[in-house]
Parts: sequence; C-alpha cells; structure tokens
Amino acid sequence: MMKQSVNYSNITSVSSNLTTCLTINIPEEIFFAISAVGILENVFVLSAVIKNKKLHLPMYYFICSLAVSDILASVYKILENIMMILIRLGHLQKQGLYEKKIDDVMDWFFVLSLLGSIFSLSAIAADRYITIFYALRYHNIMTLRRAWIILAAIWICCGGCGIGIVICFHDTITILCFTVMFLLLLVFIVCLYIHMFLLAQSHAKKIASLSGQWNSVQQRTNMKGAITLTILLGVFICCWSPFILHLLLYSFCPQNPYCSCYMSTFYINCTLILCNSVIDPLIYALRSPELRSTFKKMLCC
Repeated sequence: MMKQSVNYSNITSVSSNLTTCLTINIPEEIFFAISAVGILENVFVLSAVIKNKKLHLPMYYFICSLAVSDILASVYKILENIMMILIRLGHLQKQGLYEKKIDDVMDWFFVLSLLGSIFSLSAIAADRYITIFYALRYHNIMTLRRAWIILAAIWICCGGCGIGIVICFHDTITILCFTVMFLLLLVFIVCLYIHMFLLAQSHAKKIASLSGQWNSVQQRTNMKGAITLTILLGVFICCWSPFILHLLLYSFCPQNPYCSCYMSTFYINCTLILCNSVIDPLIYALRSPELRSTFKKMLCC
C-alpha cells in the first residue's frame, strides 16, 4: 500500500546498505493468475453449498465463511496490483488523498480476510468439537439459527476490528496486539484439535455403550471432518505465518541486516497467502464426497 505509516506493501522497503540480500520480485501476472483462480474456486464452493440442500449444515456454512475470507484476500491483491499499475502509468498519485482512501479500504479487505479466516477456523473447530464430544445432542446445540448468529457475530467483529487496526496500524503496540491475538486464536484452535484427537476414541466408545444412535460410520465421518479441518489449519499456518513474522520483524528490527534479509522475501510471503485461497477449496473437494459430487454435477452442466 502507499501510506507513509506502516502498511502492507511499503513494508518491503529495507535499507539496501544493511544487507546484501536481494529483494525477490514476482511478476504481477502471477499474482493476477493465482488471485483469479482463488476467486473462481471459492465462488464455486459457495455455489455448491447453495445449490445442494444436503450441504445446508452448520459446518458447511462455516466453510463458506472461510471461502469468503479467501475471496477477500484474492480481491485485495488484484485491486492492489491494479492501483500500482495505474500509479506507474501516471493515472493515480502515490500520496494523493483519494488514493489514500482507496488504500484504507483495501487494507481493510486484507485485515478482514485474515481475521475472517481465523474466526471461521475457530468456528469450524468448535463445531467439530461439539460433533465428537456432544454427538447425541449436536443437532440441538448447533442449530442452523445459531450457526447464522455465530457467522453474523464473526463478521461484525471482524469488520469492527479491521477498521480499528487500519486506523491505528502505524502504532507498534497495535501491531503487537494484533499479532498476539492471531497467535492466541491459533493456540486455541490447536489445543481444541489436540484435545479432540486424544480423547475422541475413548469418548466414542463411551457413547456407543450408552446409546445405539452412535455407530462406527458416524464415528469415522466425524473424525474425517476433524482431520479435514486439521489439514486446513496446517495450511493456514504455513501460508500466513511468514507474513506475520515479516510484520513483527519490520516493527521491531527493521535496521537489522538479518531481519532485512528475511524481509526481502515479502513477495513470496504474499504469494503463499494467495496460494492458501487456492488450496482450501481443493481440500474441501478431496475430503468431502458430497461436495465433490456437487462439483462434478455443476461442471457437467
């Protein structure tokens, strides 16, 4: 971006006299291509869930929320590249008031994408937890109405936090708080998954002894869902962590040659974020037979 304060594109600037590391540039065409693929795939996911009534379940609604977050990340990068091209061609000013307002909106998209992904993954993790440990009461606990309320709360919270972060992002303390929140939410999700996998088997046997409603097919289905979301979480951490680390290094050791050397990989970190938007729908398709079947029907039409 183009702010004089800390933002998401000018943080690539480092003192060239402090490091011999060269900035690794990636052609804008690659960013456009990956972003376009990410948008198409995630729109396809949303369309599949809307079309197939069998997918009108809380878990798939939370997956749609994650897909919207991925779309926002791709849209952000496309808009940013378009603005940079227009600036180079002289159609926009680099520090103009109008451009700064557009810049703020795009930064908000970026923060909204990150927070939306974190909270959507948290909702999915909680949903899987209830499925495994409260299997007999799941449909009473996680109703569609409650799922919609959770989604509304997620996006209202993300929108408000996004505005606050964009306004105050020049403050190092704000950056630190933002990063701590990111890490705490990830720790919450990881702990939830660890708890699920450590206790799921014994809990399933206990339910089997109390009620005939539980069977091995349901158990395998629920565990498969937990494994799918574990894969999603792993991909998210791998794709977003390098950028978060870049942000911290820029805030706390911008003049250090080792930090500067790492920050020269900024464009690779951006590419990883975009790749996350492309990989997520592939995980849904590979792990969900019902979603995969819907994809095939849509493609055949």
